[in-house]
Amino acid sequence: MSFANAFSNLFRIAELRKRLLWTLFLLAVYRVGVFVTAPGVNRVVMKKYIETSGGFLNLFNLFSGGALEQLSIFALGIMPYVSASIILQLLTVVVPTLEKLSKEGEMGRRKITQYTRYGTILLSMLQGFGIARYLESIKAGNESVVPDDVKGWGFRLLTVVTLTAGTAFIMWLGEKITEIGIGNGISLIIFAGIVARIPQAALQTFSTFQDKAEGSDIELLVLGGVMLLTIGVITYVERAYRKIPVHYAKRVVGRQTFSGQSTHLPLKVNMSGVIPPIFASSILLFPATLATWIPAFKPFADAMQRGGWIYDGLYVIGIIFFAYFYTAVTFNPVDVADNLKKYGGYIPGIRPGKKTADYIDSVLTRITFGGALYISAVCVLPSILVTRYNVPFQFGGTALLIVVGVALDTVNQIESHLITRHYEGFTGPRGPRIRGRRDMTGAPAAA
Repeated sequence: MSFANAFSNLFRIAELRKRLLWTLFLLAVYRVGVFVTAPGVNRVVMKKYIETSGGFLNLFNLFSGGALEQLSIFALGIMPYVSASIILQLLTVVVPTLEKLSKEGEMGRRKITQYTRYGTILLSMLQGFGIARYLESIKAGNESVVPDDVKGWGFRLLTVVTLTAGTAFIMWLGEKITEIGIGNGISLIIFAGIVARIPQAALQTFSTFQDKAEGSDIELLVLGGVMLLTIGVITYVERAYRKIPVHYAKRVVGRQTFSGQSTHLPLKVNMSGVIPPIFASSILLFPATLATWIPAFKPFADAMQRGGWIYDGLYVIGIIFFAYFYTAVTFNPVDVADNLKKYGGYIPGIRPGKKTADYIDSVLTRITFGGALYISAVCVLPSILVTRYNVPFQFGGTALLIVVGVALDTVNQIESHLITRHYEGFTGPRGPRIRGRRDMTGAPAAA
């Protein structure tokens, strides 16, 4: 009953109602743009080609919300922005100028955001040129995606301009959703693209089981149970924290006396979010990309087909590596220990300073390993389902992590609006708060 009350309360708060309507409108604009075809291409031929191929094209098409198979002006999707954001975050650790900017508050963050936009445009131009050259080489039967009389530098330059402008517009939509809507705009755009393809995937799965012999109904029920269980596990782990108790000693500041208090330092089990599977899959799909231009890479690309034991083994190793790497880049136990010591905080039984940093690092190492195994299990699940049941990719892996994580974050922000205005939240007046998560770029989601 509390959920029904919270849902009805959404439309009683004028500001929240306005933000929700703006979010839905801007997402609708994005989905309409997915079906606007870029000039000089045949999207029917491209759709046939993607249906008969696999690998990086299906993954790229998934994150673009089906824009690639439509050869839309949004074919690049928002992934250039995500890549630029990740690159800037990694450079912040090794480039002193960027590290200084990140510590200058709002003005520094705005400057880094501006650099991210420049990086997005640059990556879009490079990827747009690569896609233009690739489209010229694609054929489905006797038909070409790009007619012979259209091929050339004119088509390539027009495609680069079109796709770059499309990505820039999506980036603007995402920032406007964050500013005047609800939730993180970039994450919601990826979320909308994945969710929009789920009905088609569900129909495809149902048709697959309809064509099978007797016993398919039981298999379908088992498959549905596995999917529900996977969603439950993702929801549970994404909300899981390891709480390290922290005590603050009594302090005297001027004429004011601050009594000691006890709190905790929350360490997220999956601190790296969906970054490890995105990085690992991008590296493993690189041979397939090279094989389209360099025939010598084709045997290696054939051995790295999705669902094979070589691919799955390297995928798990890559996820574990990037989980530790990205966590080490974005979370510094030494800085946390120094801040605790600066404000009079300490962990019971642990000496402040280096001992505290070592303790936090040891705890973080253990929970990161558990989080990496969890991500690996969820991301390898699609390979098992595809091999056993021929299930579309949308029902597992990175896509499911994104859908569940973004949904939790958005509900958390809506609940914050309700509670601050003394309305009942989704979990009831005494229920636990729904914790948010990091957005697609790895940055903490805005409240």
